[in-house]
Parts: sequence; structure tokens; C-alpha cells
Amino acid sequence: MLQARTIEIIKSTVPVLEVHGEAITSRFYQLLFTKHPELLNIFNHANQKKGRQQAALANAVYAAAANIDKLEMIIPVVKQIAHKHRSLGVKPEHYPVVGENLLQAIKDVLGDAATGEIINAWAEAYGVIADAFIGVERDMYEAAEQQKGGWEGFRAFVVAEKVEESSVITSFYLKPQDGGPIAEFNPGQYVSVKMEIPGETNTHIRQYSLSDSPGKEHYRISVKKEAGLISPDGIVSVYLHEGVKAGDVLNLSAPAGDFYLDTESAKPAVLISGGVGLTPMVSMLKTAVEKQPEREVTFIHAAINGQTHALKDEVKKVAEVAENISTYFVYEKPLEEDFGYDQTGYIDEAWLRKVLPLNKEAEYYFCGPVPFMQAINHALQELNIKKENIHFEFFGPASDLEKEKVNA
Repeated sequence: MLQARTIEIIKSTVPVLEVHGEAITSRFYQLLFTKHPELLNIFNHANQKKGRQQAALANAVYAAAANIDKLEMIIPVVKQIAHKHRSLGVKPEHYPVVGENLLQAIKDVLGDAATGEIINAWAEAYGVIADAFIGVERDMYEAAEQQKGGWEGFRAFVVAEKVEESSVITSFYLKPQDGGPIAEFNPGQYVSVKMEIPGETNTHIRQYSLSDSPGKEHYRISVKKEAGLISPDGIVSVYLHEGVKAGDVLNLSAPAGDFYLDTESAKPAVLISGGVGLTPMVSMLKTAVEKQPEREVTFIHAAINGQTHALKDEVKKVAEVAENISTYFVYEKPLEEDFGYDQTGYIDEAWLRKVLPLNKEAEYYFCGPVPFMQAINHALQELNIKKENIHFEFFGPASDLEKEKVNA
């Protein structure tokens, strides 16, 4: 338990964090990687270069400070981050290192305003918050390892098959090299892939949603090829597309993530995706059909055109054998040869009103590029969908979804 004076001091720093939060976290990562370059083998370099990681950490620190007197309020955030930490291999011994550099970053950015009393209060508070993360992550590590087919750390998987799904997305069917069973997962979860890329000093870890339903002898990830090797995002995806072939070995952590279809619910499910964001949605769709054949599911996907639309035939085949499945495809700029799509342009509130189920208690799941997700989130709010019925996978500060409406 934190002392009352500590809580008072931490809450008094909330306005400062609003102003200087990202400056503090940027300085933190600069210090961390200078003193501990080995941690570059864990962190996503692309998110670092684009400022996503700094913004996400600032958001988490702000939430912890604002709720320091009722930390149970941030447990959902703790669990979401803990899933990623477990998937990446963050361990208890990393937390003192993080704490030391975070406190130094606060001193460096705030200068004389960071009094000894403030630093001591944050040191005490960080200890409590770190213990919460360590406890949650310890349980996750044990569950991942002890489940049937589970494992600790990273496990070698062979690329059994590599399939081009569209002009930009390729699927990789992955089977364990040791021939043993693989862990089950919830539809919508992801795996971390650790890559050693020729010419790169550090290993790179990326998280990819599993795009097939659970219960198979393989995992499948469907990866979009990003701009190129000079792009931070492109380093791993380009190598997967151009450098990895059938028979090669990839190292995977056990499935993780708190974004997944609730298969205990009988409510209608609405799955909305844009671009490569369809990967968790395809897993959800196929799982619903296999495990909940009576459940009403609406599947909506937006793509630029037919060339970039991945897994279309697979989705149509699934829908054809289930009377309760409705599918809609939206093409931003359809080609002359395109067919079988339902809307030209973008997904907007007016169009959604026409196709969504009348049941207001439906569960909504969405995933895609940031502008797409901002637009969908805005549209669902305009449709008065209850917040507790909206679920999304978003790799960045959730507050970004509340920004000004853009087209989807």
C-alpha cells in the first residue's frame, strides 16, 4: 500500500505528465538503449522511430498516475500490456532497469521541478506498479508454458507452406519443428515472431495475428508487405516475403492477446476490418462457424481493390455453408475487372445503418490501419453502440482513436 502523502504527490504530477509525458518517455528510451543496448533485441524499432512506443508508455504512465489511489482501475491496461510483455519475453529483472531510467528521465526533463520528494514518491509508486505487472506476467508465463502444447520463450516452427493471398499479403503455415502439439488460442490472438535478418545488428520481433481458426496442427499468419527495407515497418515484412521460403524456420512465442471473439456469448457478432486487419477477423469468423453455428455474424471488409483483397475466396466459402453469415466487401478504388463487392468508396455511418443487424446488443470487433479504426470508432459512436460492446485491436495509445473523424 502506498502512503497517503505519496498518493497526493503522484496525483499532483498528473498535469505535468499531460504536458511533458512524451518528452519524458522519449528521454527514457534514449537512456535505456544507451545503457542497455541488448534490449533493442526486444523492442519494436519501427514503433520507436515513429514515436508509437513513446506515446503508448506516456499514456500508461499518465493512467497510472491519475489512478494511483485506485490502481484496480488500470488492471485492464496492465493485462493488455502484460500480454505483449509475455509475448516479447519481458522478465522481472527488466523492471528495476526500467525504473532507474524512468526516474532519471523525469529528472532530466523536469529539472529543478523534480524535487527529491517527487522523485522518491515516484520511486515508491513505480515499485508498486512494477509488482503488479510482474505478478500478472508471472501467471501468464506459467499458463503459456503449462497448457497442453504450450512452451516457454520462443519455439522453432517450420514454414510448411507459403501462399500468396493478394498483391501485398502472403500467408505462412507454421508447424513445430519438434513435431509436438501446439497450444490452443482464442480467435483474434497473435504470436510474436523473432527474426534474425542478415545485415541487422539486432534481432527483430513482430506480432502477427493468427489468421486461421484454432484446433489445427499448424498456425497461420498472413503478413502484409510494407513499403520496403528502408521503412522501419518493412524490415521484417519484406524479409518474410522475399527472404523466407518453405522449409525455413521461424521462432514463435506462444499465442497471446486480450482481443478475441467471446465464444461464450450468443449475441450477434459484427466483424469489421480494413486491409491486413482482416487477419484476426477471419480467425473469428471461422471459429464462430465451427463452434457457434447458430450465431449471427456480419463480416465487413474494406480493401483498396480486388488485387489487394486477401482471403476473399476463403471467407466466401465459409459464408456459403452457414445461413447465419452475412458478408460485405467495400473497395475504395475498384478496378475494371473487380466484381463481387458491395460498396465503392469508404465504410461510413450511413452505409453501416443499412447493413448492420437490428439487434443493438450485438458485439462489434474491428481492426485495421489507424485512420480506418478512427473512422469506424467514430461511426459506431454515432450509431449509439454501447462502449462495452465495442472491441478493437490497436497497437498504440487508445486515445488516438478519439481523434477527429477521417474516412475509412
